[in-house]
Amino acid sequence: ITTFMSYLSLLCFICEHYMCSIIKFIFSKTSLAGLHIPEARKCKNFNYREFKFAQTLIFAVEEINRNPDLLPHLKLGYKIYNTCGTMDILRAALALVSGLENEISNENCTKIKTIQAILGHSGSRPTIAFAQVVGRFHIPVVHFATCACLSNRKEFPTFFRTIPSDFYQSRALAKLVKHFGWTWIGAIAVDNEYGLSGIATFIQAAQEHGVCTEYSESFSSSGPPETLQRIVEVVKRATSKVIVAFMSHREIKLLAQELYSQNITGLQWVGSDAWITDHSLTDSSGHSILLGSLGFTVSKAKILGLEEHLRGLHPAQFPTSAFMTEFWEDRFACSLNITGSTGRRPCSGSESLQNDTSPFTDVTELRFTNNVYKSVYVVAHALDNLMKCEKGEGPFSEGSCTSFRLTEYVCFFQVLHYINTVRFNTSEGETVYFERSGDSPARYELVNIQLTDKGTLEGRTVGIYDASLPEDHQFIMSDEPIAPVSVCTQRCLPGTHKVLQKGKPVCCFDCVPCPPGEISNSTKLLGTLLVLFSLLGVFLTTFMFLIFYCHKETPIVRANNSELSFLLLFSLTLCFLCSLTFIGRPSGWSCMLRHTAFGITFVLCISCVLGKTMVVLMAFRATLPGSNMLKWFGPAQQRLCVVAFTFVQVLICILWLTISPPYPFENMEYYNDRIILECALGSALGFWAVLGYIGLLAMFCFILAFLARKLPNNFNEAKFITFSMLIFCAVWVTFIPAYVSSPGKFLVAVEIFAILASSYGLLFCIFLPKCFIILFRPELNTKKHIIGKT
Repeated sequence: ITTFMSYLSLLCFICEHYMCSIIKFIFSKTSLAGLHIPEARKCKNFNYREFKFAQTLIFAVEEINRNPDLLPHLKLGYKIYNTCGTMDILRAALALVSGLENEISNENCTKIKTIQAILGHSGSRPTIAFAQVVGRFHIPVVHFATCACLSNRKEFPTFFRTIPSDFYQSRALAKLVKHFGWTWIGAIAVDNEYGLSGIATFIQAAQEHGVCTEYSESFSSSGPPETLQRIVEVVKRATSKVIVAFMSHREIKLLAQELYSQNITGLQWVGSDAWITDHSLTDSSGHSILLGSLGFTVSKAKILGLEEHLRGLHPAQFPTSAFMTEFWEDRFACSLNITGSTGRRPCSGSESLQNDTSPFTDVTELRFTNNVYKSVYVVAHALDNLMKCEKGEGPFSEGSCTSFRLTEYVCFFQVLHYINTVRFNTSEGETVYFERSGDSPARYELVNIQLTDKGTLEGRTVGIYDASLPEDHQFIMSDEPIAPVSVCTQRCLPGTHKVLQKGKPVCCFDCVPCPPGEISNSTKLLGTLLVLFSLLGVFLTTFMFLIFYCHKETPIVRANNSELSFLLLFSLTLCFLCSLTFIGRPSGWSCMLRHTAFGITFVLCISCVLGKTMVVLMAFRATLPGSNMLKWFGPAQQRLCVVAFTFVQVLICILWLTISPPYPFENMEYYNDRIILECALGSALGFWAVLGYIGLLAMFCFILAFLARKLPNNFNEAKFITFSMLIFCAVWVTFIPAYVSSPGKFLVAVEIFAILASSYGLLFCIFLPKCFIILFRPELNTKKHIIGKT
């Protein structure tokens, strides 16, 4: 008694104006007619939302009882307790516990006509209270309270929910805020475990994403009005334009109404699932300031047959139900009690819900209602698995099953086990199961509150969040809404730097001009020019490749070894592209990639040029009497030559990366007042080996081309190769002293310039004359002209 009274004293101040439902399951061999509701005091305000939950439960139970494949030999029954606040909720919990009769062992085994599961209150705070009470008796509690605290298996060992924990929702909201670039926000929560736990998790996750919180406040709808007024003043003085509201529909209505009355508008609201899709928001006089709100909520679903069930309700179906009586009288503003003096007109009997347009009968957007429906089926499937257990394949010792039969006993821990392991698919294909903590998989829809033609607020889905996906793909936006800017300080312009404001978060800073010589006040032009020249080289190479491909059957292309020409153009494209890896902030991968990519692509390029040179020489020698040199240097040998030369460079690069690869380095040797970010070579021997091998091939190719420069051809390929190699060697000979003497960013610029200059030299010297003839002198593109007989 002392333990239970402590719960009552802690939670007795919860709102007592709304009807809630605790659902108790029982078993019977026959179907139950009607709905039994224990006597309870009448709630001051009727809550259609909770009544809809109760009717969904009844619909699900009746649907299961009609299903011959699910619990074929038993009928589910239910009791619904009318509870108007935490006091009555705990009374109901104690009544359920005290009704456990005929205990036959220390394992709380009970007769089959007692409860086997409870579908609890939809709010987190009441659920925390009664789940601790009934959890001591191993009674399973299944519902959709979202507080992350309920995942604690030590405190709540029997709690399961068909909705994700607020832990995931809080982190999803942090990702949402980061997505829109809101780095300066306010946070307001309901003053209970649900709100305080949720907002604390959100603030922690937001800090990880670089988001700062200007203020964090909490209040309760049942708290003193002064607290609400103080929070309104905080919002009025704040500079942030985004408010994350982790609260229920009761608190958000009060807050929105007060802000609206004081004309505080222009705020972007980010809401929790407890209010973001609540239809009753329209009832608040300040609902207009909530337009455009964003928030995560559970996914929509369809429940076939539920609309017909709701529209077919009538007091005659439940003559003893206080719920139904109060609902009917409130909905049609009439009195079913003819003798009582309620001040309302007597009901005519012709009232019907068939043409009802209220949210109660609206099933177009079932979210939380679907969780009630799933909760009933969780219990049904668990009991069905328990019933159909085969001896030797059971989950208990030595493969045994529970002793549950029609007239025997069942232990709560056995039912608990089957709920733990339940797994089934809904009619819409959703897989329902529980994780170790009793939670469901975390998947939300992102909704944007908009005004409908009927003047009501409606949440339109604009994205999803799925925690089961990889980190970078969990949050997906399908329709980007217009969002305001909410930052403490705008980004500093070039020429200024950040100075943190005293006593403010890191998101708040002043932009102070940089001292002379520290940083330029304009964007650097050098990097942009180098990128443009690199892309121009790629474009020209691609253009010449297309010209050669479109004229590949012409004599000038065929005479110059078309296969090696195409391979050379491809390697030149890679040479132009590899220069881009030298631009930008150095990283571990970019440092290793830039030098190895440069070394391998240039060797591939020089190998192709060398192959073309050797073909020219072999072709001339083959014309001499008795010579068969072309037989020994055909296409297969040419390909093998290119692969062999390139493989040597690949081997050098692998050794370099294995022994001592390049790495990012903060160079502080050149200047005392600044740090230069660059790539250290790692092994200098590896770098010079790569360059040396390129130079060796280039010199060999130059010598062969020089020897073949005077061959008696009208169109001598060797002349163009000689010029290209002369440019190539000249560029890289001058590169070495320039590279050694260039400091900082100019060292990289020299490297890029050498790559681009040598690439353009090869491209223009070898391919530009041929393209000129193909496009502008087609009369020279003949076999007779090529062999010099004209």
